[in-house]
Amino acid sequence: MFAPSDLFSVRGRTALVTGGATGLGRVCAEALLAAGARVLIASRKAEACEAAAAELSAIGPCEGFGGTVANEAGVAALAAETRKRADVLHILVNNAGLTWGEPFETYPWKAWERVMAVNVAGLFSLTRDLAPMLVASASADRPSTVVNLGSVMGTVTQSETAYAYSASKAAVHHLTRILAQEFAARQVTINAIAPGPFPTNMTRFALGDEAGAARGAKTVPMDRLGRPEDIAGALLFLTGRGGAYTTGAILPVDGGISVAASASMFGDEK
Repeated sequence: MFAPSDLFSVRGRTALVTGGATGLGRVCAEALLAAGARVLIASRKAEACEAAAAELSAIGPCEGFGGTVANEAGVAALAAETRKRADVLHILVNNAGLTWGEPFETYPWKAWERVMAVNVAGLFSLTRDLAPMLVASASADRPSTVVNLGSVMGTVTQSETAYAYSASKAAVHHLTRILAQEFAARQVTINAIAPGPFPTNMTRFALGDEAGAARGAKTVPMDRLGRPEDIAGALLFLTGRGGAYTTGAILPVDGGISVAASASMFGDEK
């Protein structure tokens, strides 16, 4: 038998969260710390990351350092720093991400280069470089875990002028399934969380004031924006014992956006 509390526990596990100083990355870091993990957080702004880690240390053991997945050298340095700070790695949360919104007519080449580099190439390359640690830390009884942050924008056919972002998140979803198949026999589960609208720095331009938040909530079938506990619960399921037999899943945390039906073709349903 099992204790229900054990299903969502990550006690004794070591995790790395990219982009862990702010937004959903910080939510992920807080959740893992509260559930018993030792957590490393990395972001491109080293001082901000170190300050965030100092605050999060009130919850549990947390270390912050500078690191980027925007280019090949940055990934190599981030992986090396992780190996320096930790002998084992059970959980990798690929949260670092970038968006770029601009009208179709002027959408630039450099937007594709920057967004795809961080959201897809960087995510893949860091997973590749840390895979030996994840495999070495895994067992049949308790797999290691990779959780990629996708997006509802990678599922719905709506860009909101963030063409590269939406395409990159669809790529993250498909890459998640590919890697899940490749790593299942090595006892590493690989899943993605696909959030809908949450109030973060990335969405501040649209959801940052009361009117914007209300407008955003109206686009969600459940009529509200996401809350920190929505992400935390999904993450702890995937990284805890409860999710140990789940791999290749794209878990929607979007209030029903990804399954919302279009208006009836033949008038109002009765």
